[in-house]
Amino acid sequence: MDHFIGRQRELALLDRMLGRVGRGGRAGRPGRALLMRGRRRVGKSRLVEEFVDRAGVPYVYFTASAQPSVEADLALFAEAVAGSDLPAAALFADQSPRTWDAALRLLAGGLPDRPSVVVIDEMPYLIANDPGFEGTLQKIFDRELARHPVFLICVGSDLAMMEALNEYGRPFHQRATEMVVPPLSPADTATMLDLPAAEAFDAYLVTGGLPLILDEWPSGLSALDYLAEAVTDPTSALLVSGERSLAAEFPAASQARLVLGAIGSGERTFTQIGRAAGDLAHASLNRALDLLVTKRIVDVAVPLSVKPSRESRYSVADPHLRFWLAHLGPYVAEIERGRGDLVMGRIRRSWTTWRGRAIEPVIREALRRLPERLPEGTQAIGGYWTRTNDPEIDVVGADRAPVAKVVTCVGSIKWLENRPFGGADLGRLIVHRSKLPGADDSTPLLTISRNGVDADVTGVSVFGPDDLLAAWRPGADAAEE
Repeated sequence: MDHFIGRQRELALLDRMLGRVGRGGRAGRPGRALLMRGRRRVGKSRLVEEFVDRAGVPYVYFTASAQPSVEADLALFAEAVAGSDLPAAALFADQSPRTWDAALRLLAGGLPDRPSVVVIDEMPYLIANDPGFEGTLQKIFDRELARHPVFLICVGSDLAMMEALNEYGRPFHQRATEMVVPPLSPADTATMLDLPAAEAFDAYLVTGGLPLILDEWPSGLSALDYLAEAVTDPTSALLVSGERSLAAEFPAASQARLVLGAIGSGERTFTQIGRAAGDLAHASLNRALDLLVTKRIVDVAVPLSVKPSRESRYSVADPHLRFWLAHLGPYVAEIERGRGDLVMGRIRRSWTTWRGRAIEPVIREALRRLPERLPEGTQAIGGYWTRTNDPEIDVVGADRAPVAKVVTCVGSIKWLENRPFGGADLGRLIVHRSKLPGADDSTPLLTISRNGVDADVTGVSVFGPDDLLAAWRPGADAAEE
């Protein structure tokens, strides 16, 4: 990128933690640790690199990879330290530690007396090779590293594993601050690409806010114009990012990969997904779905109302992966043989319908970030449907989820067509409200429309693209200490 966009909250938190390291700590323990997690390719490494460049303190940046052995991991770690500007560089140039215990002790012995940073990127790879690494790191951090003014940053893309590291009963419990790095927001996307709100949401649905894809997107170009260029290039970040993300998580022929492909193609229910994945047995399908949900690759939702429901629906959590699975993944061979025009033809034909469905979770997230615009008491946003989809309601606000005590609002998303929300749409919304358990004639109505509303539509709160984009200005990023 020509300049660093977004991440101001994350950078501020990193700066604060480094400041605490510099000020020292109780009982001579100034060291601090951070567990940073986020989906693959959202820019975690780029964020940390930006932080250490701005901080101007000595640091080592070690990136783990899928090595065949612990010895290979240790060799790469020693090489990273030896090439750093830490005093420990000289120690590692002369020695080759054979255990993580020895390597981390040697690192601690070569830390400076002033603040420094130690980064361990893709830490889940180290734990996979050596299940004892987690306990060893905790022991050395407690006994030695924390006694130095060092800021230890552990980064990982396996969301479930990184979240579990700080849980009760795990070695690092309550020893580290946690930070979640989300993709760049729709507002960041608008800023980077110099696009109006509606087109910025289109770009977000394609890129998922992944910096590498946004970086190759020419400023001011619409989604379909960008795609027309990108699908002719088999090396484009748009095409490569999805494949690399999946390859890092699942073998190509694994059942989880087949199930994810079925969800990405548009199937949403248990039965339809199993059929599309090759008529998987229920037990096999359950295991695959559980894995995908645990890894935060797939979201599972149930209807939101005052009555419990078991009508679960599954969707791909990441917007870019959602686009890639639907429009690119099945057709990589065509792109590689120079027929990206066929792929683009399919995208154009299905774009409006696909966009109308894909925008729904993004809109619900925007509404969650705009509580001041919603009826009082709205603490949860979801949707409602029945097995027969009569009714199927885009937005339901309530006091809690998944089973509400009070339904606070009912809404319709009008993003499919290039026309405003009209009187007929309002009539359908009123009918659907009458079929929603917990709603009545007094339940407030709202519409989220890409193209506004007709002049004769009254009695409904209206949200347009600019209103939704404001939900991420300045961004409410997930970081907690």
